[in-house]
This record gives sequence, C-alpha cells and structure tokens, in this order.
Amino acid sequence: MTRLLCVLSAIVTMTLFAAPAAAQDAPAKTAEQEDAERISDLVLANHILADQGVVDGFGHISVRSAKNPSHYFISRSRAPALVTVDDIMEIDLDDQPINARGRTSYLERFIHSEIYKVRPDVQSVIHSHSPGVIPFGVSDVPLKPISHMAGFLVREVPVFEIREAGGNESDMLIRSKALGAALAKKLGTGTVVLMRGHGDTVVGNSIKTAVLHAIYTEANARLEAQAIGLGGKVVYLNEVEAAKIGDQNDKLVERPWEIWKIQALSHAQQK
Repeated sequence: MTRLLCVLSAIVTMTLFAAPAAAQDAPAKTAEQEDAERISDLVLANHILADQGVVDGFGHISVRSAKNPSHYFISRSRAPALVTVDDIMEIDLDDQPINARGRTSYLERFIHSEIYKVRPDVQSVIHSHSPGVIPFGVSDVPLKPISHMAGFLVREVPVFEIREAGGNESDMLIRSKALGAALAKKLGTGTVVLMRGHGDTVVGNSIKTAVLHAIYTEANARLEAQAIGLGGKVVYLNEVEAAKIGDQNDKLVERPWEIWKIQALSHAQQK
C-alpha cells in the first residue's frame, strides 16, 4: 500500500509540475507556421460554412496573413465546398494577387480588403448569401439576439443599402473599391452588416470566431423570424447577458469547431 501511495504521489507531482514546464519550453510558432495553420483552417472553414448551409455555390471567407498583415488569404473563385489548399491565393490590400498562377479571384474581394484596411482587429471576413438574414435586410425589423449563442448581435446590426453608395442601377455586387469602402464604413466597429437583398458580411478576431459568428447569425435570424411569427411579445437578450455570452464565445469556439469539422469531413466523404 505504501509503495502504491508513493507511485500515485509521483504521478501527481509530474502532472502538476512537469507538464507546465514542458509547455513553457515549447518554441513559439513562427509567422510562417502561423500562416500555414491559417490556410489549413481557411480551407476547412469553407467546407464547414457550406456544410452548415451558410454558403452554397457562392460566398467567400478570408483570413489575414500573420506574416504580413497587409495581405490576406482567400480561395480562387470557386464554390466553397470544393476549395482545396491549391485554390488559396494571397492578395494585398490593393486587391492584387501575389502569385495568381492563372487563377481568378472573387469579384467581390473588395469586401475583404477594405474591411482589413480600417479594422486592424479583424483577422477574418466572411461574405455569404445566408438565406435567413435576407428578410431582415429588406424590412424595418431589426436583427436582434434571441439565442444565447448570438449575443454578439446585441449591438445595432446595420443594413448596407447599395443604392446609396452605387446608385439605382447596380447589380447588388461589391465590384469596386469604392463600394467595398462604403460597406466597411457601414459595418463600422461592429461584427455583422446586412446587405439589402444580398446577404451579410461577418467578421471575427480569428477565423474560427468569424465562422461561429456567421453560423449563429444565420441560426438567430431563422429563430427570430419564427418567434415574431408566433405573434406575441419577443424577449431579446439584454446587454449584460449578451456581454457575458460574448466573452465566452472566444474561449469556447474550439468545441463547436471540432464537431463542425467532423461533420463537414464526414459529409464530404459520403458524397
């Protein structure tokens, strides 16, 4: 018994003291390693957003470069569910690809570059035609949080009206730097901006958080529409509740990311 207690004591001691020391000795990631991880997550994020129904054949997601914050990574013009590492392009904030290799970038890449220019805190940008949000962009009913996972929507979610920035004869697309800048201005310091008759643009301080924002913006929009349809009073999250939830999202994002990843990869293998 005494010997067993000694062994258990040794295990506890190693757990408490050896593990933290090993963690401290782990070398910091280089900017190149960080970018490699971001590119891997970017490919996966495309598949997750498609699997979760946020994007279909259209829509795009980008992530800022850790090595060069004035550059960002984004797929070539391709359906998100089909994106591979070979599709990822590096583009500067003047919207010029670093090495196109004959690949065509998304027409609406200006959404990404113009937001990155004015929001140094933003590390990832997602633009989608998320179907649940469309009604809130064409009506005077505001998109507000009713789901606890959408506490980030507690701030006013603005609606970008392209007629105000591009006239009455646009095709609804952000096809110029001027329109991209106007959209970034409407987003301001917020997390989500709706685009009338088009969809939304969502940002995050990491690619995983941006994906969480995009998925729960869509989910909250559907739930809010259902709640309004019931005809009674709708109770929304208040600022205190939303703030506490928002503080947790960054810490807990790994948990939903893990299952989203498993589901997306599993469904891709079944096709």
